[in-house]
Amino acid sequence: MMRPEASLPRVYLCTAPVDFRKSINGLSLIVEQDLKLNPFEKVLFVFINRQHTKIKILYWERNGFCLWYKSLEQQRFQWPKLRNTETVILNGEQLNWLLDGFDLWRNQPHRTLQYSSVG
Repeated sequence: MMRPEASLPRVYLCTAPVDFRKSINGLSLIVEQDLKLNPFEKVLFVFINRQHTKIKILYWERNGFCLWYKSLEQQRFQWPKLRNTETVILNGEQLNWLLDGFDLWRNQPHRTLQYSSVG
């Protein structure tokens, strides 16, 4: 995986920063025990370090875990500010925007309007 596919339907962001000394085993335990999710599901699990300068993406591929890593030389990733055990669900396109530096939580689209009549 050079870059996550934009067509991915679901990506889980772990909102709490994690110790980046953790690798596949430690991150898969966080997914299972802390986030209460299935690490073998066909989705991506995204983690950030305390400085918001590094991202790790864990995913299961057929017969083993894979780990994708990105480290910024300058600047920081924009990250949601939620309680430690919460996750945010994105799609692949939104994850790529996040990896490109966009703040998905400040740049909100227009709200969706629901009408039952034009009169």
